[in-house]
Amino acid sequence: MKPNIIYIFADQWRKQAAGFMGEDEVITPNIDQFAEESLVFNHALSCTPLCSPHRAALMTGRYPQSTGVYTNCKLGADLMLSPDEVGIGDVLKAAGYRTGYIGKWHLDLPEQNLSPEPVSGARAWDAYTPPGPKRHGFDFWYSYGAYDHHLQPHYWRDTPEMIEIDQWSLEHETDVALDFIRSRGGAGGQGAAQEPFALFLSWNPPHSPFELVPERYKELYRERGLTLRPNVSADHLAAHTGEPFESGDEALLRYTRDYFAAVSGLDEQFGRIWREVQQLGLAENTLLVLSSDHGELMGSHGLMAKHSWHEESVGIPCLMHWPGRIAAGRTDLLFNSVDIMPTLLGLAGLPVPPAVEGLDLSGDVVGQSHTDISSAFLCAFPGRKDAMDAYAAAGLDNRHYGWRGVRTGRYTYVVHKGYMPGAAVERILYDHEQDPYQLHPVILMDAPREGLMLSLEEELRGWLQRTQDGFEL
Repeated sequence: MKPNIIYIFADQWRKQAAGFMGEDEVITPNIDQFAEESLVFNHALSCTPLCSPHRAALMTGRYPQSTGVYTNCKLGADLMLSPDEVGIGDVLKAAGYRTGYIGKWHLDLPEQNLSPEPVSGARAWDAYTPPGPKRHGFDFWYSYGAYDHHLQPHYWRDTPEMIEIDQWSLEHETDVALDFIRSRGGAGGQGAAQEPFALFLSWNPPHSPFELVPERYKELYRERGLTLRPNVSADHLAAHTGEPFESGDEALLRYTRDYFAAVSGLDEQFGRIWREVQQLGLAENTLLVLSSDHGELMGSHGLMAKHSWHEESVGIPCLMHWPGRIAAGRTDLLFNSVDIMPTLLGLAGLPVPPAVEGLDLSGDVVGQSHTDISSAFLCAFPGRKDAMDAYAAAGLDNRHYGWRGVRTGRYTYVVHKGYMPGAAVERILYDHEQDPYQLHPVILMDAPREGLMLSLEEELRGWLQRTQDGFEL
């Protein structure tokens, strides 16, 4: 019997921000208990730590070099997940699953790229995705493109009529998800209980703006002293998203408290779903996964947001729970964005589409095999309009710049060619055992000639060849 699948992922939630990790001072009792009963991935990674690229990799098991979704789907960039791609929803629907998607999608072309006044009312990066191939097999649809007003969200179902809500988005989407689960996939009720369902639930918080969190969660941290991470530099904050973040310790502590408050709210809403699955008697045949799309630097290395190779950016939580099939514990398996889709299909006993580039690690997850993975491939591209325009003016392809890296169990090695033409090339090595906060990198301005860095450079070169990446070392 195929398992039900509930895949929950939050936006911009770093792996360190969970109580059971013992790093950030965040309150997450439900997730901590869930972690005790689940398989926890110590090295789950976002291959391109940005919303749309991770989501495209999650859906298709393919790298940005292949899907073309190398930066966010946004105004001025004609990027979207092609309807011709085979997504996990397409495969699950074809296998008889009742499929649902709730929350942030961010894989469609912004409607204002095509029309200044879309009939749906979508603005900026947002989009209504109509029924059809762009939904990639998800039948029940309660979603939006990209919209960060967490306390007054909106959604679309099967018409362009916008559904406006006066409720915290994460709580409201959980309400909708519970209705979906109770109906065993949105149709058929108890009589269709033998048909499996698959629900993907995409929460936007704890994505910025951090302050848009209900006061009851903020109250948990109002008088609570917080210790910032040792690698935080508050005096030189930079925002990859272009948001006007303030600098200084007080501002950063305020952001951190609000960020943690959102994670505590996430914890409460996740607890509602987990309890409902148990109370409905679905737990034994439900694969329940909790993860995110990328992390949040929150001042680490003087940076905010994501898009960097640092652990606070690329490291994501990933917990898998399936009683009797997946043993509780921890795994050091390198688990990249592109591996999620084929692994979920493998756990469901379904074939993996031939175009998939990630690994089906389901045998490793259930303890039946051991895959020797030498490294995970990480990459990021210049995606801001000013950068894209600058590369085009210089006759260069911006997709061949930015940074590329490999992450092993112990090391991160990155070649950074910058986000503007003419930037100096740096090669950067981190030893996570000796330097867990990445405070003391080894930096080279020229190609390595020997030793560990040369070995990792050759590992990276192999990834560039396999992904047909035009990035030159």
